[in-house]
Amino acid sequence: MFLGTSGSMPTATRAPAALLIRRGGERLLFDCAEGTQRQLLRSSVGLVDLQEIFLTHFHADHMLGLPGMLKTFALRGRELPLTVYGPRGLVDLVGSLRRVLGKLSYEVELVELTPGDTVERDGYRLATFGVRHGVSALGWSLIERLRPGRFDVEAADARGVPPTLRGRLQRGEQISVDGRTVAPDEVLGASRAGRKLVVTGDTAPSDEVVEAAWEADVLVTEATFADEDRERAAETLHQTATQAAEVPRERRSEGLRRDRGAVPGARRAATRQGWRGAPPRGRPRIIGRAMSEMVHAAVAADASEAEEIQEILRAVGIASTLEPEVDADAVAILVPESALEAAKDAIESGTEPDDLVAEP
Repeated sequence: MFLGTSGSMPTATRAPAALLIRRGGERLLFDCAEGTQRQLLRSSVGLVDLQEIFLTHFHADHMLGLPGMLKTFALRGRELPLTVYGPRGLVDLVGSLRRVLGKLSYEVELVELTPGDTVERDGYRLATFGVRHGVSALGWSLIERLRPGRFDVEAADARGVPPTLRGRLQRGEQISVDGRTVAPDEVLGASRAGRKLVVTGDTAPSDEVVEAAWEADVLVTEATFADEDRERAAETLHQTATQAAEVPRERRSEGLRRDRGAVPGARRAATRQGWRGAPPRGRPRIIGRAMSEMVHAAVAADASEAEEIQEILRAVGIASTLEPEVDADAVAILVPESALEAAKDAIESGTEPDDLVAEP
């Protein structure tokens, strides 16, 4: 939900930057500009007791609404703790607002992150990446796990599964019905790819943003200036609308939501491992790194296996190319030298041991 899309200052019809992501019962607020709580009050969601707020950077048009919202929560007698995430400098910023905030009725935890850090959640993770805005700033990627397949109501009815037990099947649990075991795969379709949503905040055109937007279902990025103001955009480290539209084209992401305006679209991609967007064992450190010299990461037995490995690498934001081996069906997978170790970890996590012919 776009609560504000105006740049630098509000207009008569638009508030400055704030974005609410609704995922199941969760409400995740990204940036909190002037007037955000009023926008929430006017919306169908209302000013709920948010549990987490994520800031991209500390310019006024992205955070000026934060102290007012924190104070409103206190005036309502809130007791539920709240966590605010942001780039380095967050603790100092909120500390400077103590005189404005006064005493709060609840605990506020401040978490400073750097590009490459992740915040783990049930069913998804939030990964940060670097942007170009001349100040301490972060972009955010929400990356879901593979999701369960669609529930087949007719199959459940045929097996006599009562509605009260269907949620357990959707959570992957076996159940017993009249002495017979019903497994989840009897009533669920094939697993569905997790979704990926990327929020950049303010940024100039950047290879880091392009890498982070790889295979995004939705990209929310900025377009502060028209193309005729390209020089002004460069001076202030912002983007033009044309430059924003080029991001998904450069990384073949067909979905784009453009802050200061919106364009619909979507792209999905299934992966072999459980996590989409980062290997299960580590942080997506390679997100946001520029391309460098291509080096061998692995060798697959044939083109089909090579393409599967390439899909795994795409899911963690690592660009790769395929190169046939001489006098053989084997295919080499090449990645940027700076992402070699992360690529090997991703390949190891997402393949069986005999999938690879050799590791270079």
